[in-house]
Amino acid sequence: MKVYDELVARGLIAQVTDEEEIKELVNNGKAVFYIGFDPTADSLHVGHFMALCLMKRLQMAGNKPIALIGGGTAMIGDPSGRSDMRQMMTKETIQHNCECFKEQMSKFIDFSEGKAIMVNNADWLLDLNYVEVLRDIGPHFSVNRMLTAECYKQRMEKGLSFLEFNYMIMQSYDFYALFQKYGCNMQFGGDDQWSNMLGGTELIRRKLGKDAYAMTINLLLNSEGKKMGKTQSGAVWLDPKKTSPFDFYQYWRNVADSDVLKCLRMLTFLPLEQIDEMDQWEGSQLNTAKEILAFELTKLVHGEEEAKKADEAAKALFSGQNAENMPKAVLTAEDFTDGNIDILAVLQKSGLVPSRSEGRRAVEQGGVTVEGEKVTDIKTTYGKDAFEGEGLVVKRGKKNFKRVVVE
Repeated sequence: MKVYDELVARGLIAQVTDEEEIKELVNNGKAVFYIGFDPTADSLHVGHFMALCLMKRLQMAGNKPIALIGGGTAMIGDPSGRSDMRQMMTKETIQHNCECFKEQMSKFIDFSEGKAIMVNNADWLLDLNYVEVLRDIGPHFSVNRMLTAECYKQRMEKGLSFLEFNYMIMQSYDFYALFQKYGCNMQFGGDDQWSNMLGGTELIRRKLGKDAYAMTINLLLNSEGKKMGKTQSGAVWLDPKKTSPFDFYQYWRNVADSDVLKCLRMLTFLPLEQIDEMDQWEGSQLNTAKEILAFELTKLVHGEEEAKKADEAAKALFSGQNAENMPKAVLTAEDFTDGNIDILAVLQKSGLVPSRSEGRRAVEQGGVTVEGEKVTDIKTTYGKDAFEGEGLVVKRGKKNFKRVVVE
């Protein structure tokens, strides 16, 4: 199966322009394509992870990725999928986030010997002259057409600022700059970026003529990635300091039955034939599929050793045994009063709940266990010696647990 056909079979492609030409470029390793990443945090999350997997897949087929860090566009903020304006960040914060992104991306993409490049759109956007942009770029954008874009329509009810209104122009200019500087002939993005992406293609063709070779391919990255990369407690980060390898593994181990095969196709590098064989799996077999998914993704992000540790810890936990590699929370002598600590303090200090009131609700609703035994009394206390050695496995709900020890 050729590369483009595999992208389709894995459910990645939602919409494209110039499909036959795109097939020709991608299948023959001639695509120079970019995907943009706005550095709105100091870590990539699972939504970005999907894009990185795509870049890795296409690079393996000989195509050249351009990882565009949005140091300039982050000064404005993308209105897509938002009901309010993004919080403004300082230049120092944006630069710090850009450096974090670079380090994480290098685990997925080979930047050696010109096989891929990483650029920051601050290098050209921050030097633009406002009047020159109005004269040179402004005439190529129709306000009427821009207002029909879904990303703007969602913001019109609460108010769309002129600041955000310019985001489409800035993203379009990115493609124009990359086309001229690096011969970039293709851009990828999520379906919520479609209007912005078309704006870039149109700008190139208007500025450089109809024969300018620039195409747009639209992939289900951002919409699916944002959904998959969120939990009730926030984003699933790729930085192990923000989401531990064990928690990362557990997130994928607990995906819905209806999502596991889709995730295997879209996110892993397992052969499609192997995944297709799982289509008929039911019941406990789906749990096996989830374990495969969790292991493969944890291996890709954190390495095989950490994936094995997470897998062993999860299996030990579900078999009722203690687990050396389970996430650990450490109590100190100051956490105890007269040598004891109550269950609400254990839950809060271990990070399983944000407050004592949340801990109270969890206990009263029957969602807390210690060493497999349900805790029903909020006044339950434990002596310091109970946490010595291997400690106690404390669990809140089905997905959150810690091995609590004392040091």
